[in-house]
Amino acid sequence: MSVMTAEERTFLDAISRLAYCNPFLPERIDGERQALGRAFTESAEPWNVNPDRVDLQVNVTRLIEQSERMVEALRDRLAVLPRLNDADRRRYDDLVLFVLYHRYREPFDDLMRQMAQGRDKGRDRVSFYRRFGAETERLLDVAGRQTDRGLHIPHLFACFFQLRRAFEQIFSCIIGMSPAAVRLRAEVWQSIFTHDMRRFQRILYARMGDMTCLVTGPSGTGKELVARAIGLARYIPFDVEAQRFAHDYQASFHPLSLSALSPTLIESELFGHKRGAFTGALADHEGWLRKCTSSGAVFLDEIGELDMAIQVKILRVLQSRTFQRIGDTETLPFEGKIIAATNRDLASEVQAGRFREDLYYRLCSDTILTPSLRDQVRDNPGELRHLITHIIQRIVGEADDSLIGQVEQWIAGRLGPTYPWPGNVRELEQCVRNILVRGEYRPLRHAPTTPIGGREALAAEICRGTLTADEMLGQYCALVYASCGSYVETARRLGMDRRTVRRRIDPVLARRLPA
Repeated sequence: MSVMTAEERTFLDAISRLAYCNPFLPERIDGERQALGRAFTESAEPWNVNPDRVDLQVNVTRLIEQSERMVEALRDRLAVLPRLNDADRRRYDDLVLFVLYHRYREPFDDLMRQMAQGRDKGRDRVSFYRRFGAETERLLDVAGRQTDRGLHIPHLFACFFQLRRAFEQIFSCIIGMSPAAVRLRAEVWQSIFTHDMRRFQRILYARMGDMTCLVTGPSGTGKELVARAIGLARYIPFDVEAQRFAHDYQASFHPLSLSALSPTLIESELFGHKRGAFTGALADHEGWLRKCTSSGAVFLDEIGELDMAIQVKILRVLQSRTFQRIGDTETLPFEGKIIAATNRDLASEVQAGRFREDLYYRLCSDTILTPSLRDQVRDNPGELRHLITHIIQRIVGEADDSLIGQVEQWIAGRLGPTYPWPGNVRELEQCVRNILVRGEYRPLRHAPTTPIGGREALAAEICRGTLTADEMLGQYCALVYASCGSYVETARRLGMDRRTVRRRIDPVLARRLPA
């Protein structure tokens, strides 16, 4: 007699898919539709704008309720029926994980709130771990026949806490409802967990510190916020003996603005120094590389501004995972993760001899491009109101409809729907503040610059035969983008996938080409 019916297997296959998919991609919706069948409620969007809000997701609520009923029913059957085959065992295990995750969402969220309010800095015992462990064993160990998949309960507990932190950080750091904002959330999720969450849970969770992340994009698009979301959502082991997590995640992100410091100060802050290493070094100083734990991250903002001599030292850190303090000969290990950001075109900087090619290739194992505000608004005209609402709520403490309307009306009447927002979200925030204080906003007027490239230059290079096929396609994509100002429209005109177009275009170059 089979433990599962064909209908149950179909549902469990969908649950397995949902448990390990990227929740910000359309595949999440496809999995929900497969699991619920006729009970699935269609949405106007091809993705879940906020897949973590169960109260806003009727499909997720139905999935949880059905999974709860099924896991208990299957456990009762397994107490008297033969052992599961390998395929059904994995289906059952995945169902258990899905149910456990949702049962313990609130305790994990309460733990995060306690840490944020200073009541728990990772030093207190996690009171609900024993209950979690007992419930996990009860569901997995059926009549003495445990579903053996190498599942380690403390590791599972740590993975669930990481998932909760990832949702929290992604939604607090990345605002917006446009397709561009949703895609950015999906990319950040992938940077945290990779594209294969099964492999991440099995082996990669302990190796992600070796994967350097490079965040690029125009100024004012939230590159540091993206880095913060990744850095604060890293895997932290759970210490069973101490009944607490090994590190305080809130103290695990160490940002360093390289453009604001001299080369000497950068070295001192990053690598540390020995007493007497230079004038003013009156005591030993521990740099961020030393303070960073194995679950932490060091964020190097504006890495394109780095002095060549320091580039060599950072290259050594990335290659050997070791460093030396200034004035010291002892080699120290670096155990954390490096996240870097720049608004410069590093490929061009390499060609110009201002940035080391070997360092560039060490940095770009994982890259994220933050979208401009212009792209977000053109993808979704309602995005501007959403962002204005968020900014006003942060400034005055509530979303005041009269203030929102006043700001919207002023922008529509004075700047118009085609205003390019060259300062991106940072400019929008200052625009809102100016309107609230003075009733108006005066944009910075840039003097016209001589564009590089353009139709004539591209045609000349094609005639000379100096471009590769890839270079020609990239320049042509950039030229079309400069004309229409939208990745979506560029993709439509060229008959290409929007993501492919985005990868081809250097946004900085595209903005400087003539229309």
